[in-house]
Amino acid sequence: MKLSHRIRVLGREIQVRSSASAKDVQEVETYVNKRIAEVAVSLPNADQQLVSLLTLLNVTESYLALQRGEPSGSGDMKEAAARILAKIDMTLGEETPRRVDIER
Repeated sequence: MKLSHRIRVLGREIQVRSSASAKDVQEVETYVNKRIAEVAVSLPNADQQLVSLLTLLNVTESYLALQRGEPSGSGDMKEAAARILAKIDMTLGEETPRRVDIER
């Protein structure tokens, strides 16, 4: 049975329905907020949409690596973020790659 839960992401309160326990939903909320904060620190002038998209890309990259049996949890997050930012910079035509400093 799905229950309704209130979570807060990017300062916005959201009501979600899930069959997961309240503890599991809170764990997801905490994880998402942590990952968003990691990206936001590396791009202090970025808007929330870019931060959200990069976070989604990072989480998806980790998920797909796990699906392939790769050890994404122990992978270098800085390298992953740098690869994603390099792709964005290339698309935007920026020649100087960004420096990514993410503390774990």
